[in-house]
Amino acid sequence: MDEAHQLDIWEGYVDWRNRPAIRGCHGGMLAASFVLVVEILENLAFLANASNLVLYLSKFMHFSPSTSANIVTNFMGTAFLLALLGGFLADAYFTTYCIYLISAAIEFMGLLILTIQAQIPSLKPPTCLSVSNQSPCQEVHGGKTVMLFAGLYLVALGVGGIKGSLPPHGAEQFDETTQQGRKQRSAFFNYYVFCLSCGALVAVTFVVWIEDNKGWQWGFGISTATILISIPLFLLGSPKYRTKIPAGSPITTMFKQVMTAAICNACKARNPSNAVTNMAITPSYTNNPSEREEKMTSQTPSESLKFLNRAVTIRPVHPMLKCTVKQVEEVKIVLKILPILMSTIMLNCCLAQLSTFSVQQAATMNTQLGSFKVPPASLPVFPVLFIMILAPVYNHAIVPFARK
Repeated sequence: MDEAHQLDIWEGYVDWRNRPAIRGCHGGMLAASFVLVVEILENLAFLANASNLVLYLSKFMHFSPSTSANIVTNFMGTAFLLALLGGFLADAYFTTYCIYLISAAIEFMGLLILTIQAQIPSLKPPTCLSVSNQSPCQEVHGGKTVMLFAGLYLVALGVGGIKGSLPPHGAEQFDETTQQGRKQRSAFFNYYVFCLSCGALVAVTFVVWIEDNKGWQWGFGISTATILISIPLFLLGSPKYRTKIPAGSPITTMFKQVMTAAICNACKARNPSNAVTNMAITPSYTNNPSEREEKMTSQTPSESLKFLNRAVTIRPVHPMLKCTVKQVEEVKIVLKILPILMSTIMLNCCLAQLSTFSVQQAATMNTQLGSFKVPPASLPVFPVLFIMILAPVYNHAIVPFARK
C-alpha cells in the first residue's frame, strides 16, 4: 500500500500547502489554464501603460521627447532584465508560486502610486500649453519626480518577477517524463503567447483610448484593478498546482562552481590524481528526459563543450570546487540556450521603437478615421494581431505536420 502511495507522489514537487504533490490531483492543463488567464490580465496591466507611457511623460510630466523615450526604454529594459532575478529566486530560494504573489503585490503598489499621482493635480506639474522654446513648460521635479519613478520602478520590479515566475509555473504543471506531458507543455507555451497577445490587444486598443480620451487616471486605474483581480484568480488554482521544490539554480552553479573549477583545473598541471573523469563516451542524445537525467547523474560527462569537463576531477583544487557530472551537464544546457537568448536582443531593440518614437511621431499626425480618432499608441496592434493568428496556426497545423 505504501509503495502504491509512493508511486502516486510527484517526486520533487509539493502543493501550495507544502505537502507532497499527488499524480492525478495536481498539475495538468487545468492547473495551467489559471496561469493563462492570469497572463492575459498581467500583460494587459503592463502594456496598457508601457505602450503609451511616452506621451504621459511628455504631455503631463513635461519631459522632452528624447528624455521621455529614454525613460520608457530604461523602464521596459529594467522590467525584462529583472525577469532574470525573478527566475533565479524562484529556482534557488523560493517557489514560482511565491514569487508570482510577491511580484503581483509589488506591481499593484507601483500602479497604485501612479494612479494616485495621475488623479491628484497637486502631484503633477502645472498644466502647460506652451510650445515656445523661450518659455518651456515646467518639468516635473522634487518629490513629484520621486513619486513618479518610485511607481514606475515598483511596476518594473513586479513585472520582472512575474515574467520570471509565471511561465515556468505553468510549465511545472506538466510531466516532462512522458511524451504526452512534453506535448502538453509545448502546447502550453503556444497558448501562453496567444494569451499574452490577447492582453496586449486589449491594452493597445481599449485602454490607450481611455487614457487619451478620458484621462490617465482611468488608464492607470484599469491597470491597477486588473493586476489586483489577477491575484485571487491565480489563488483559485492553488488546490490544483504542483510546485517544484527550490533546488538551486544552474546560473549559481555555473559561475560559482563549474566555471571556476574548470578554469582552475585547466591552469593546474595535469597528473593522474587530477584527471578529468572520462570512463566512457556518452551515448547519443535521447528525447526521454528520464534517460537524460540518468546520463547526467552517471560518471561520464558528454563530449560537447569539453572544456567544462575539466570541472569534474578526482581531486579538485579546493573542496568547494568539487563538481558532479550532473552540475556540469546543467551548465552546458544553460550555455547552449544562450544563442537563443542573444538572437532576441536585436529584435527587441527594434520593437522598443514601437513604444517610443513611433508613438511620438503618430501623435503629430492626423489619426482620424471617419468619426473615430485612432490612439497613437495603438500602432503595436499589427504585430499583436499577427502573433494571435500565427500562434494557433503553429500549434495546430505546423507542429502536428512536423511531428509526422
